[in-house]
Amino acid sequence: MNAHGGGRERLIVVSNRLPFTFRQDAGGRWCAEPGGGGLVTALLPVLRNRGGMWIGWTGAAGDSGALSEALASAGAGAGYRLEGVALTAEEMEKFYLGFSNEIIWPLFHDLQSLCNFDPAYWRTYCDVNAKYADAVLAHAKPADFIWVHDYHLMNVAAELRRRGVHSRLGFFLHIPFPSPDLFMKLPWRLSLLQALLEYDLVGFQTADDRRNFVQCARLLVKDAQFEGRGHVLVARLGRREVRIGAFPISIDYAAFQRRAGTPEVTEMAAELHRRLPERKLILGIDRLDYTKGIPLRLKAFENLLERSPDLRERVSFIQVVVPSREDIPEYHRLRSEIEQLVGHINGRFARPGGWVPIWYEYRSLSRLELLAYYRAADIGLITPLKDGMNLVAKEYCTCSIEEDCVLILSEFAGAAAQLYRGALLVNPYDIEGVADAIRRAYAMEPAERHARMRRMRNSIREHDVFWWVDSFLRAAITKDLRAFPQPHGQPAEDATEYQLPF
Repeated sequence: MNAHGGGRERLIVVSNRLPFTFRQDAGGRWCAEPGGGGLVTALLPVLRNRGGMWIGWTGAAGDSGALSEALASAGAGAGYRLEGVALTAEEMEKFYLGFSNEIIWPLFHDLQSLCNFDPAYWRTYCDVNAKYADAVLAHAKPADFIWVHDYHLMNVAAELRRRGVHSRLGFFLHIPFPSPDLFMKLPWRLSLLQALLEYDLVGFQTADDRRNFVQCARLLVKDAQFEGRGHVLVARLGRREVRIGAFPISIDYAAFQRRAGTPEVTEMAAELHRRLPERKLILGIDRLDYTKGIPLRLKAFENLLERSPDLRERVSFIQVVVPSREDIPEYHRLRSEIEQLVGHINGRFARPGGWVPIWYEYRSLSRLELLAYYRAADIGLITPLKDGMNLVAKEYCTCSIEEDCVLILSEFAGAAAQLYRGALLVNPYDIEGVADAIRRAYAMEPAERHARMRRMRNSIREHDVFWWVDSFLRAAITKDLRAFPQPHGQPAEDATEYQLPF
């Protein structure tokens, strides 16, 4: 990349992993398997329409050159190029399992007691971010818009600027950004903030996350001046201008609704009700993660059965836990705790030859199964302790095409800012409060159920994944930010209104 290059503008997406996982078959041939997760769900339909390139780790240790044929084949099928970044086993341990998931993940989710501030993790994090910057340097053109994603790669812009890159750089944080009292615990807080301010546009899920970032920058970056009012604020650092906005991520509403209405999904959802007859189905679907609040949710369901014996045999709780980060000890302990709670509650309340309160599954669901579970559930129970957005909440509402169900949602999920007018918001730490919300959802009149769900589905339809990407990219190029539209559920704020907490 150099200042004299040319060519039309493309979108270059940079993330920790590519949207495909690469594995060797029995004959040693590399095969591509489509990946999952919120980022992949959000960006794949956009890149198919727009074209461009995705840069990330292949999922395999060692040199990505051996995967070149599989990368080219998967990219051709997806409609854009894939470029791999090679990471060693040690780099994955210290960069991904270490800095990203033992420091940033718990700290940014308000769980500082789980942090391991190992200095070696920070050094490897910087080295790996430099590798990603080199990959961008090798493949992107000066006119490209480079969009870097999530907490694994916060240093990429700083590394690119050191290499003389002047292209437009955007960054989006998919997880929450912590308040100053938490962020100040990070030993490398100033370096990380300065790295983020090397981007031209920094995006967050909610206005609260944006506010936290601005407060931290005001405390630590003395020459930063903030101005503006509305959706996108401006930070001025000398002659440089950094835009800072809230862009709530979403899903491909039309695709989810279309697939949810297919005969195959309809039949599988009906089969779930035949297997669990004459009762309302409560659904929780989560990755295995301590931020999802699964043990507290199970205790809330137990509390419901204790205090509302009339609901026994009238409700069944389906809890699906998708395996994740199984090589981290904390996640092993969490899985054991969940399974012990499920066994305890089922042992306490199950009836011989009949009703079992909790239907627990520890596995990944196929797309057909996922949609069928969404369609079948009368109550969606989504209670993370902290979440950047939570796309499961939006997927559940979108797939509820009869609009005859209820969403119970943690007030600490980013999605609450958008869905608060339709969901029953709860504090996930309030075990009795969550139990009361389940009771209210069970007894809710049909007219209220329909009105609430229709309100949420309309909002998700109007602010889908394409709106999300368009709003982010327009924020990068719009000259007059005062005319920029306000996203649903995100209040306008003035940069001068921020008050420091100390």
